[in-house]
Amino acid sequence: MEFLPGGLTLEIPQGCFPLSTDSMALGHFVTLPKNARVLDLGSGCGTLGLLLCAVDPSCHVTGLEIQEHAHLAALGNIRRNGLEPRMSSICADLRSVSERFSPGIFSCCVSNPPYFSGGAVSKAHPLARREDACSLPELMEAAAWSLKFGGDFFLVHRPERLGELISQGARLHLEAKRLRLVRHKAGGPINLILLQLRKGGKPGLSWEEIALYDDAGNPTGDFRKIYHMEEP
Repeated sequence: MEFLPGGLTLEIPQGCFPLSTDSMALGHFVTLPKNARVLDLGSGCGTLGLLLCAVDPSCHVTGLEIQEHAHLAALGNIRRNGLEPRMSSICADLRSVSERFSPGIFSCCVSNPPYFSGGAVSKAHPLARREDACSLPELMEAAAWSLKFGGDFFLVHRPERLGELISQGARLHLEAKRLRLVRHKAGGPINLILLQLRKGGKPGLSWEEIALYDDAGNPTGDFRKIYHMEEP
């Protein structure tokens, strides 16, 4: 059991993707308009939806998850936290968004997608690690279909795929607007990227860098913000 901001709890059964820095960093990176309608593409057991609902009492989150055991875990997390009016989970392939939703009905999309297009298959989390059921073009197409004009797509990914992310987004009129580079340690390599793309957005990309630990190995102020920790 994980304890989240706002008194919410997240139960992650065996076989479901664990709570990670990736999800926490993405949840902190997302900015939502008031009364946002959010679509979580590849929502797992509801981690991102819970994080967003915890900090924004006006948002409504719909999760789309292909694996039934993760979808059932999400339903349990929603019920236990009393979020049924504001959060839901659908067991479905994100490649079917055009069959399930009218175009442009969501103000935001979020995703912590598989990072790898090939390589060895993870025994513990095969669909969460490799793009067998969710290629990058398919992910972008799902977001582009779902978002209203001016809506934002927030995702976390690996730095080596930044060029592909931006080019695939541009193909679908999802303009890269904001980039955050995340280093585990100050002065170390970039470990994660957080990217915001806007449907129909004008060119213009702002970027920033953060580190999670300082040179002495202590958590930074950014780490504390991401994990909703009080300053010492």
